[in-house]
Amino acid sequence: MSETAAHPSAAHASDAAAPAIHTGDRSFAAIAAKVRAGVPLERDDGVALYRHRDLLGLGALANEVRERLHGDRTYFNVNLHINPTNVCEADCKFCSFARLTPDMPQAYTMTVEQVRQKVIDRAHQPITEVHVVNGLHPGVPFSYYTDILRGLKELRPDVHLKAYTAVEIHYFAEKYGMTYEEVLRALIEAGLGSLPGGGAEIFADRVRRKICRDKADARQWLEVHRTAHRLGLRTNCTMLYGTVETLEERVEHMLALRELQAETGGFQTFIPLAFHNEHNDFRKLPEPTGVDDLRTYAVARLMLHNIPHIKAYWVMIGVKTAQIALSFGVDDLDGTVQEEKIYHMAGADTPMALSRAELVRLIREAGRTAVERDTLYGVRWVDDGAPLPEIRMDASVPFSGHSDRVQLPVVR
Repeated sequence: MSETAAHPSAAHASDAAAPAIHTGDRSFAAIAAKVRAGVPLERDDGVALYRHRDLLGLGALANEVRERLHGDRTYFNVNLHINPTNVCEADCKFCSFARLTPDMPQAYTMTVEQVRQKVIDRAHQPITEVHVVNGLHPGVPFSYYTDILRGLKELRPDVHLKAYTAVEIHYFAEKYGMTYEEVLRALIEAGLGSLPGGGAEIFADRVRRKICRDKADARQWLEVHRTAHRLGLRTNCTMLYGTVETLEERVEHMLALRELQAETGGFQTFIPLAFHNEHNDFRKLPEPTGVDDLRTYAVARLMLHNIPHIKAYWVMIGVKTAQIALSFGVDDLDGTVQEEKIYHMAGADTPMALSRAELVRLIREAGRTAVERDTLYGVRWVDDGAPLPEIRMDASVPFSGHSDRVQLPVVR
């Protein structure tokens, strides 16, 4: 069977192979009753939800859970994404960002000072988070990564550094002869505050052999996060959907995350990541549709009862679909972002950044209350209905309460 035929949102191959969901056969009503009773859903429940024909009914059930947890609040933050290098040993078939060697076209590696300059250029903004993700560069020392963290902390000690995926942590451990704990302790000492959720892709071995066979496997990804949680770090988790996985494999991925969360309680938010097909080896595969996006958010909210937040990454699915997702279980839209390379190199036509006012407008028009958060979901600002022109990028109140403008040290 071709990979295109295996695409769950295109040919629905797994749907054809499975029996239809009939009344009385794991009915939607029975699943809804379990959700309302607080009974964790099982694998077959999740697959049935994916196949349930009533998209709006599915969304309404997910919205019940969302509102039970968060009311009408929708979270965002003032953040900045930095990708210091896209040189990467891993040859992931779905990736448009990475370059295998430093001399390939569009390959780049920033110096530590160039990374620092990204923050210096935004001295007027009360950024609360810098999100750092790299390729797996074979030619830089471990000190490159710790120096980036120290350099950013020197400039902005108030800023939370969410940096380095579990795939990167695993790579550091193997390349530099360290344990996961040793890597994480060194990064924490340099300023690391939490881990992003990238690199999980789909946990199924069958799929990983096709799409990302030469990087950390599912067991290793989970063990990095288990170690991070044990050391007191909060982390995020993700799932790449829309390549060659089945619906069953999506649900099994969610269940693996749920199991680790039951053990550690360290995950903050789950972010489904939609496949983009430009400039990579899977360019012939169709991308997930808007319906598949919304189903995935809703199923995630219903399956992952013990993970507090579901995030719609607007860069990836577009601001309009992200807005609709706020009625399908989503309570977080990520943030201002400001500079994103990974999905834009894969063909994303979304803006490179959104202002606070634009985020608030999207949330208001979805009938929700915008809440600016920090990385750990501390509340910094709640929308009071002020006119949008009065909502500035630098209007959030810093933790100090003394000024809404940040003074950086002089860089010589």
